[in-house]
Amino acid sequence: MHLHQGDAERLTDLFSLDDADHLLTSTAIRTPQVRLARDGAVLPESAYTRGATLAGKPLTGLVDSRKLLLLFDDGATVVFQGMHRYWPPLAELVAELELELGHPCQANAYLTPPGSQGFAVHSDSHDVFVFQTHGIKRWEVHSDGEVDRVNLEPGLSMYLPTGTPHAARAQDRASLHVTIGINQLTWRQMLDRAVTGILDGTGDGHLPAGYLEDPALLRDGLADRLTALADAVRDADAGDVVDAHIQRFLTGRQSSVRGGLRDVLEARHLTDTTVLRRRTGHPCVLVDRGDILRVLLGDRYLDVPARLRPALEKIRSRSDISPADLPLDEQSRLVLCRRLVREGLLEVRG
Repeated sequence: MHLHQGDAERLTDLFSLDDADHLLTSTAIRTPQVRLARDGAVLPESAYTRGATLAGKPLTGLVDSRKLLLLFDDGATVVFQGMHRYWPPLAELVAELELELGHPCQANAYLTPPGSQGFAVHSDSHDVFVFQTHGIKRWEVHSDGEVDRVNLEPGLSMYLPTGTPHAARAQDRASLHVTIGINQLTWRQMLDRAVTGILDGTGDGHLPAGYLEDPALLRDGLADRLTALADAVRDADAGDVVDAHIQRFLTGRQSSVRGGLRDVLEARHLTDTTVLRRRTGHPCVLVDRGDILRVLLGDRYLDVPARLRPALEKIRSRSDISPADLPLDEQSRLVLCRRLVREGLLEVRG
């Protein structure tokens, strides 16, 4: 366990009690974005959801705010799940963390009424960062046979390594906290992908008939294949495996383009002096592929002529930039900037 005192206002702005109220009472939020738990048990969705229709088609799992608020008042904790997929401030935070750490991340939030506890002592299969945005929650953290007790309040954040047993209870006010989960990628996963790629080329020939009576039929064939596998692993290019991993990671992430509608409209009117900004949490990784330069952008990639590398290097190195700053002729730099705005890498500042 590790504690850190930060800026309370900055953390609270990521997801406040008013924000939670808005999602639950003024939007069409649905399960599984929300679930409820009380005293260690998850409540059935039917207790707080309803159905509806939209354009003649059924909608299910809509949160019934009146039912939910009654359950909350009766001690149920509201869990906001996967908030990195629908709450922009947390989506941007998670995107930045993923680029910094190189591991997939997720965000949940937990709204607990005064004096209540949603879950019994449990542990998570991933690292967790926790920060409080409203009220105080008393945490019990188990480590090496000891129990540490911590009161989390706005501004104080906590890190719990994978497998750390913990439980938490709201104090005399409602509690709202956010957890950022780090789903670690491992060396075993890297090796598994590398070896799987080699095994894919070995074929699926059947084992020889009669090996039960004559194990040598199986032993000799397996020995030959193990030798071939060892040779293939020895000859494998670690750089190629790493490049494939990076491309898979950087093109498999969710892309947040808040303000993208405005930017797409503004892109039509870009000039040499328009100030552009790199979007928060969006990668710009350049991969040489001969005459083509592959630009990894997050949930996609873009192939451009290799001659554009100097311009893209300049875009990578600065937070704010104008087309006139790029080492290209006027038409080329405006075309490139318009494309990168439409692709979500750049936004029109202001």
